[in-house]
Parts: sequence; structure tokens; C-alpha cells
Amino acid sequence: MPEQQTRPLLYSFRRCPYAMRARMGLFASGLVVELREIILRNKPAPMLEASPKGTIPVLVLSDGHVIDESLDIMLWALECNDPRGWLAPETGTLKEMLALIEEIDGSFKHHLDRYKYATRYDDADEVAHRAMAMVALASLIARLEVSQQLFGDRVSLADVALFPFVRQFANTDRIWFDTNAPKVLLQWLEGHETSDLFANIFLKWPVWQEGASVTLFPEAA
Repeated sequence: MPEQQTRPLLYSFRRCPYAMRARMGLFASGLVVELREIILRNKPAPMLEASPKGTIPVLVLSDGHVIDESLDIMLWALECNDPRGWLAPETGTLKEMLALIEEIDGSFKHHLDRYKYATRYDDADEVAHRAMAMVALASLIARLEVSQQLFGDRVSLADVALFPFVRQFANTDRIWFDTNAPKVLLQWLEGHETSDLFANIFLKWPVWQEGASVTLFPEAA
């Protein structure tokens, strides 16, 4: 890595739910990184050199170590500093949160992709996948029927890691979602969508180019 790198570098794309995860984890930790906003159809060579698989987010630490999974970036940042207590939920354990995230990342995401991007999959029935995606959210809905957040009444890692994907599902057909989703899910999603946290990680940044001025995230005080 370049010798002058003194901060971690985050390759990100504003609208990607996985990148949202990474930015929220970093924002909550208070760590400042150099943010490099990219265009997915024109991925920069330094990013591909760091992570040849070519997916975002990609975090390149100051020592050259690369973390290229969104949840791993969240965990790294929060293990450095977790002032909001996201890794210590009000109820349940970190292990249980990670299990729920894995469950939703599997079944729900499978149907979400085939609902939102039906034309990319042979014979995908978007209406059927929409219905199955709702079924896959049953474990979230059950939790929200007994508490305001997924692991108690306080926001934790699971809420922040999962709501960007529920938001993506909802926004595929917001009228349908607002009409058909259970009230507890609607309230939970709205709370996260309108939070100061989300406002701060969903700003518009200039697309990074070699030699461009540095964009810090969050902005340095």
C-alpha cells in the first residue's frame, strides 16, 4: 500500500445495502476513514487490486490488511470502539444476533434478489418471491411483536445490519409493502430510515478518482 496511507480506506457505493452496513458500523464506532465512492460499472483498479472479487464494501487498513465483507467491517469497527453497545444487546447474545443475520442474509436475500431483479434470473416469479421474502421475515416480525428492536428495545448490531435489506425490499414496491407489511415491521423500518444515523451515512459523495481530494467519513470535526 502507499506509504502515505495513514487512515483506513473504504471503497463504498452509496445505495448498496452492504456498503450501508459498513458505513453505519464505522460511523457508530467514531473511527474516521478515507471514503472512496465508486461506480459499480467502473470499479477502480486499486480496489480490485485490494480485493479481486470486486464486491463492495472493501476496507483497506493502514497496515494493508483488507476486510471485504460488510459484516466483518462492522465487527472490526465495533470491536475497536462500541460506544452505543451494539455488540451487547439488551436481550440475547452476539452469537444469537449473528445467527439471525446469517439466516436473513440467506433465505430472505435469496428471495429479495429474485423479486427486485427478476429479469436477471431464469423463470423468476417476482410475485412468488415477494411472498416468500415476507415469509422469510417471520423471525424478525416475531421479535418486533415483543420489543421495539430485534434484541430488546435498544438498537443493536442485528437491527443495523438488517434494516438496509428490508428497506431495499420495501422500496421495490413501497405501496405494496406499506399496505401488506405488519405494522410492527413498518414502524421498525421507518424508525431506522428516519434516524440521524441513516441520514449521516446516506449523504451524497463525489465519485472518487485517482488524485482527487480526500473525502473523510465521517467528516472530521
